[in-house]
Amino acid sequence: MNTDLNDPRLTAIGLLAEAYTGLMNRLASQFDEHRVSPVEFEVLMRLARSPGNQLRMTDLAGQTTLSTSGVTRVVDRMERGGLVRREACATDRRSSYAVITEAGRQRLDEVLPGHLELVQQWYVGLLSPEQLDQTLGSLRTIRDAVNPCAVAGSEEAAA
Repeated sequence: MNTDLNDPRLTAIGLLAEAYTGLMNRLASQFDEHRVSPVEFEVLMRLARSPGNQLRMTDLAGQTTLSTSGVTRVVDRMERGGLVRREACATDRRSSYAVITEAGRQRLDEVLPGHLELVQQWYVGLLSPEQLDQTLGSLRTIRDAVNPCAVAGSEEAAA
C-alpha cells in the first residue's frame, strides 16, 4: 500500500467528522426533551434568523442538510405540528415560503437556553476568543466553497 495513512488531509476530515458527531450526540437528548428533531431545530433556527422569518423552500433546502424533497417532508410534518406554515410566493407561482409560526417561535424559545448552554460547554467555551474567531472564519470559507447556496435568502446573503 503506497497511501500515506498519516496524511494530514485524512486527519483534518476525520477530526471534523468526529467533532460534529460528538457535538450532535451531546445535543440530542436536549432536542428530545423538547420534542424537536435536530433537523426541525435547524429549520426553526434558519427561519427565525431570516428576513421576515421566512425562506423559499429551495433556499431552506440549500441551508440545511436536506434535499428539496426532504425539506418538503419536514415542512409538511412541522406544518401539521403548527410550528411552520407555507405561504405562496407573490412573484413566482412555482415557489412557496416556509414561515415560522408563533408556536414555532415558542418552541425555539423553550429549546434555545439549554441549547446555548450545551454549545457553550462543548464548543465555543472550549476555545479562546481568538480561536473562535479563526474557527468561524475557517468554517465560513469552507462552507462558502462547498455549499455556496447555504446563505441564499438569509440576512448574511443580503449583507
